[in-house]
Amino acid sequence: MPRGGWVKPASDRRLSDLVSVGLLTRVFPADVVDEVIAEAGRTQQRHRALPARVMAYFSIGMALHSEGSYEDVFAQLTDGLSWSSGWSQSWSPPSKSAIFQARSRLGYEPVRDLFFRVARPVAGVDTPGSWLAGRRLVAIDGTCLDLADTPGNAEFFGRPASSRGEKSAYPQARLVAVAECGTHAVFDAVTGPCATSETEMARELCGRLTPGMLVLADRGFYGFTLWRQAAATGADLLWRVKTNLRPQHVETLPDGSWLARIVPTSGVNRAKTAPSMVRVIDYTLDDGREHPEQYRLLTTILDPDQAGAHDLALAYAQRWEIENTFDELKTHQRGPRAVLRSKSPELVQQEIWGHLCCHYAIRTLMLDAATQGGHDPDRISFTAALRITRRSLSHSTFPPSQP
Repeated sequence: MPRGGWVKPASDRRLSDLVSVGLLTRVFPADVVDEVIAEAGRTQQRHRALPARVMAYFSIGMALHSEGSYEDVFAQLTDGLSWSSGWSQSWSPPSKSAIFQARSRLGYEPVRDLFFRVARPVAGVDTPGSWLAGRRLVAIDGTCLDLADTPGNAEFFGRPASSRGEKSAYPQARLVAVAECGTHAVFDAVTGPCATSETEMARELCGRLTPGMLVLADRGFYGFTLWRQAAATGADLLWRVKTNLRPQHVETLPDGSWLARIVPTSGVNRAKTAPSMVRVIDYTLDDGREHPEQYRLLTTILDPDQAGAHDLALAYAQRWEIENTFDELKTHQRGPRAVLRSKSPELVQQEIWGHLCCHYAIRTLMLDAATQGGHDPDRISFTAALRITRRSLSHSTFPPSQP
């Protein structure tokens, strides 16, 4: 979907201060929530007890309290809130059925659009582990999420095959995302059925890369067409490829890397396709094993004076930060071995985008706290930040709907 403008969250000195004054509205202001709801055509035509704005925040609150019931999550959201319009001083908590119906009316599009409206790279020029040769280090990768075992989810998202050839116990959704290596902030993502490959879903993401990025990807993503599409955006690439890929040697460079041409290895018009020039970095990771693993990297940075082979090899190790990001989202935020609660494809997608919004909010505020304290964002515990956020959510303040 087209990307909109971004909103810079307010900054404060301590992580506890940042979240205690209203995590959700600091990162996702109410006026922005109202805009995406209106653009998606979900603005309610009459007054409802559960307005669309409240349900947008609720979808993010579900990610903060993924193990709580609907009623528990709503209690966390509403405890201590100042309902400046649309609510009386005394009210009865909505039922599970009422919350479900309100979630269904909202759909997933406003939550998805809220993520795209706000999420962006957040590392500053001095953020450790975020830059190489003036380029922002980002990584692309994918993961799968277990879903509630319902006929609708199984039909829409599918089930992966198990190692014994049987179907998995749960349907799964695939998530492919782009995250900053230095901050773990996910700022672009695509979701879909598990049967859709990571490389197919990555085509959409690669088309949205921008100049000034250095994009890291594992060897499973490489393909001549996808490489060329990503490089055409003006972003620089540093992708691992299989060692049996044989680029055409052109010139060996002083730092041991070499220039080469790559060509498509399949496709009806491959003989007529012009080759692309790349730089190849070969190295072995000595980790004490009898047969150390060999690496082959391709990059669009052709000049070794801009980034030497040693620096590029070290930078590629930052690709593992997106693995840590998925662990934060799946193990700590969602809960280990937890299954997403939503029982229909529409609400599964709403829940996934709610999780992405939640993670982005926490990571953005962690960066603010680290910057104010002069620390590396990676030195702040995500688990501790999540715990503080859950504890502090009830101190938030936002009106439930437009005045």
